[in-house]
Amino acid sequence: MKRYFIELAFNGSAYHGWQIQKNALSVQEVFNKALSTLLRQPIETTGCGRTDTGVHAKQLYVHLDVDSRVDLLRSQWKYSLNALLPRDIAVKNVIPVATDAHARFDATLRSYEYHIHIDKNPFLEGFSWLLPDVLDIELMNSAAKFLLGRQDFSCFSKSNTQTHTNNCTILRAEWVRTRDGFVFHISADRFLRNMVRAIVGTLIGVGRKETPPSAMLQILESKNRSHAGISVPACGLYLTEVIYPYLP
Repeated sequence: MKRYFIELAFNGSAYHGWQIQKNALSVQEVFNKALSTLLRQPIETTGCGRTDTGVHAKQLYVHLDVDSRVDLLRSQWKYSLNALLPRDIAVKNVIPVATDAHARFDATLRSYEYHIHIDKNPFLEGFSWLLPDVLDIELMNSAAKFLLGRQDFSCFSKSNTQTHTNNCTILRAEWVRTRDGFVFHISADRFLRNMVRAIVGTLIGVGRKETPPSAMLQILESKNRSHAGISVPACGLYLTEVIYPYLP
């Protein structure tokens, strides 16, 4: 068997997230079917993580094992897969890796963006959250500084998740003003389910001056999801980068 990483991008609007699930269409289900058709053998993939319903990905990696007897040239995979896949899923690269390389466990850093626009714009519908509120970016960035470093992020996680620990190390958490509104950038070694959307909702409460930036410290210490803010809509969230020590 040979192992490959495939780099994908997708518009998540039509899907119930990346991961295969019962009675709901996922990106993984569509992608696995295309791979199985192309390679003429049943293919199962392992993704670098899961995404929620409606979340987009500018970069997501999967790994898969292929029978070494497959005679299709790897250089043809990208073009052949993109011909089989719908327009909202794209293959960007196919990379041979060691047989023990793992798309989920070997990732050392993941980055997300959350996009907000403040004026109604039909060209951003489904790709950004319309929020015509007045937000104080300086206050939001002051609160975001409390997120940096390694700590327990239970207060931003969905309950009853199957994780061994809720500790994560956040290396970047920053709001940037854009022509249309704001983008929140966050990078960490791992993320909990719904974590980014809950963080953004909490920071927006600070930006609205409903809570002071220092309240973030008390929210973190509470380890209680009910103490944090709303979970913002999925349409503005993008998985943007996944880093591995052995990929350029």
